[in-house]
Amino acid sequence: MVMTAPDIFRIEDYFDGPVHAEGLVEDRFGKVRRKFSVVIEGRPTDDGCILEETFAFDDGERSHRTWTVARTSEVEYEGRADDVVGRARGRSEGRELRWVYRLRLPIGKRVWAVDFDDRMFLRDGGMMLNIAEMRKWGITLGRITIAFQRPVS
Repeated sequence: MVMTAPDIFRIEDYFDGPVHAEGLVEDRFGKVRRKFSVVIEGRPTDDGCILEETFAFDDGERSHRTWTVARTSEVEYEGRADDVVGRARGRSEGRELRWVYRLRLPIGKRVWAVDFDDRMFLRDGGMMLNIAEMRKWGITLGRITIAFQRPVS
């Protein structure tokens, strides 16, 4: 039986429990620079969820981020993480969720505040595709593409 995606994307529902994904980072010219896997473990809260992200990159780097996400209206979210400048803002429209934030990102020996514009698309069968554009001063630095797969029970 194929799991049908709900009519509206709710972060706290999709990321309830462990979700595995594979992704890649492209530079602004479309060249793949890194590949990675990620596990996101979600826990519901009274007004949203906590998301624990654990990344493993193909070059051996590992990283971890904890998001605290709150639903602020029927279709809007707000999120915080230690390496996020201010708050992330999200909005669901049907099966799509847009998540916008500024992330402190180590690049070489410096840390840059980079703007992220994530678009998450729910698909049937527990799959979700996330395409994130990275920009600095309005200039596109690259793109991250991640394919998530929820365990099918």
